[in-house]
Amino acid sequence: MSLRTKLKKVLPSISITEQEALDAGDVWLEGSIYQGKPDFDALRAVPAAVLSADEQAFIDGPLQELLGMIDDTQIQNGIHLPEYILDFLKKERFFSLIIPKSFGGLEFSPYANSTIVGTIATKSSAVAVTVMVPNSLGPGELLLHFGTKEQQAHYLPRLANGRDIPCFALTSPEAGSDAGGIPDLGTVTKGMYNGEEVLGLEITWDKRYITLAPIATVLGLAFKVVDPNGLLGGKENLGITCALIPKEHPGVELGNRHDPMGIRFYNGTTRGNKVFVPMDFIIGGQKNIGRGWQMLVSCLGAGRGISLPALGVSTAQVAFKGASEYAAVREQFGLAIGQFEGIQEKLADIAGKTYLQEAMRVLTTEGLGMGLKPSVVTAIAKYHMTEIGRDVLDSAMDIQAGKAIQNGPQNTLASGYVAQPIAITVEGANILTRNLMIFGQGVMRCHPYLQSMVESIHSEDKGADKEFNRILRKTVGYSVANSLRAFRLGVLPFTAGANSPLPEVREYEKAAQKLSAKLAVYADFSLLVLGGKLKQAEMLSARLGDVMSFLYGAMASIKYYEQKVASSEREQAAPYFHYATRFALQSAEEALHKFLDNFPASGTRKFMRFITMNYSTKMPKISDDLIRELSKQAQLDTAFKKLTLDNALVANVITEEEYAKLIDYNKKRERAIRVDEFDFDMNLLDENAKPINPLKSVVNQ
Repeated sequence: MSLRTKLKKVLPSISITEQEALDAGDVWLEGSIYQGKPDFDALRAVPAAVLSADEQAFIDGPLQELLGMIDDTQIQNGIHLPEYILDFLKKERFFSLIIPKSFGGLEFSPYANSTIVGTIATKSSAVAVTVMVPNSLGPGELLLHFGTKEQQAHYLPRLANGRDIPCFALTSPEAGSDAGGIPDLGTVTKGMYNGEEVLGLEITWDKRYITLAPIATVLGLAFKVVDPNGLLGGKENLGITCALIPKEHPGVELGNRHDPMGIRFYNGTTRGNKVFVPMDFIIGGQKNIGRGWQMLVSCLGAGRGISLPALGVSTAQVAFKGASEYAAVREQFGLAIGQFEGIQEKLADIAGKTYLQEAMRVLTTEGLGMGLKPSVVTAIAKYHMTEIGRDVLDSAMDIQAGKAIQNGPQNTLASGYVAQPIAITVEGANILTRNLMIFGQGVMRCHPYLQSMVESIHSEDKGADKEFNRILRKTVGYSVANSLRAFRLGVLPFTAGANSPLPEVREYEKAAQKLSAKLAVYADFSLLVLGGKLKQAEMLSARLGDVMSFLYGAMASIKYYEQKVASSEREQAAPYFHYATRFALQSAEEALHKFLDNFPASGTRKFMRFITMNYSTKMPKISDDLIRELSKQAQLDTAFKKLTLDNALVANVITEEEYAKLIDYNKKRERAIRVDEFDFDMNLLDENAKPINPLKSVVNQ
């Protein structure tokens, strides 16, 4: 019995849904990170993200007008989004950011899409989500890639001008993260449509958590198709399928709402019981029966890297702006609180992580702008940028303290604080994303031979043994090369290369090379020792995913510093860059140590530690001096700080206009520390906008 035959008996094959997910995306920079050789040449060759003239005009025009219309306190205290805001979004085509101009859309780049959604989120999470969803995974995206010409011609212009509001229903009460397990069923049958008997589907569904469902006019629906009577002449179970159903179609139930943490975007349920639809309702027509999962994961792989990371960044940017200005003007014990080291430690962490998030946002949208669909990178972006956003927001709450826990127009943190768990949860809950997706998909996508090896193991071809042996030889050679590289860099660390023109960057480029080399070795031995069980060893897998993620973050930080920051601003930017890059590298190194400490095979663990010389932490540290320097920079109004706050154009704590007008320091201080006051029946007191301090008036006379 050959080795291939023995492995075939014990190694599980790749399921259809897993294979479709693997086939749906592209491998990008994360491939070189996984393979132990982060490709900085490819990184620097990525075209820099810039806004087109049309995109800039939209941001300067309709977007600014929208921001002026939004009163988030009014929205949060109400029941519905104001009708005038919804009408404005339709009129100015906010729902058509991804729709081509040929169909009446705006056809903006991923970078512009991200910037617009993130900027809206600085003012209102509810409005941002309302804009985000039609421009992410949904009917518009699916129609663009998979719809028939007739479907595109009918729906896309209506979606572009807001005549139709879309939603997409995937999640069921019994299937959340396990989207492939949806119980909703469509049975192939014949029925009446427009007075004629036609072939179609009788669908029963029960969906929840569907954003925009209560106001949607067209429902995108995912369900499984069965053909028990063989009307299509093939197998019975045909797989997940996606259809578009108008709201007015008989039997469609839409309108009921959930209450997502009190954030007033529309989210609700949809149901249908034995609803007959013709085959023409299937996205792409009858030929696309069973292709729904492939369609979904291919679109999700791109959209997940735009909208939710933008929300995470905007949360951090608003928190950074508010916390830094508050720390600069709030006084206790006769000093601005920003001079106390406890505050400095929190503020530096906020500033450095906000820079890191913005760098990751820009790099990820640059990759998407190249036409790539790097599903592992977008999973990294979704998970880490929402998690870091939550971390930054917690620190900002600590700095603003009592001010941050009083609701009202003066509080710029409360709405984002309440909304943050929503971004954590949707489009792949973060626990699932970290433990199963980042490294789980990364290992199959990024290993140069693993996927073809698994295919050869389960192949029924006569030459399968020969093909398997050929791939095995390549795999062994690849693993030996990885081990030799890691050993060389461990024993002779000065042999690591760096091509950056900036001396301050080269140390970090070399550090990333060393960590990546270790990752490649640990991934190889994990596959060798654990095999198929690696999928169940979620904590080990998640740590290797963390290494990939933080090295991607370090590369993003480097590219942003080299290409986005003007040479005249590098002195201002340096503390942000050093903190962010060191945080990413230290986090990657910590994940490697935790992986080794918990690897189940002690002999292999000792060998891996030796071959990579991984006995102590070696990454550049975040020192107290760096913390002090960054916290000082964070409290200054510099050109680079404005660049880092790219999305936070309109935060309510000391806006740019107010900052220019409020020359007197005491007025700035009073404005920053003010909280909202209400009467006994919780009506906001207008007088609070002009506080009077009688004692100060007497003293100053």
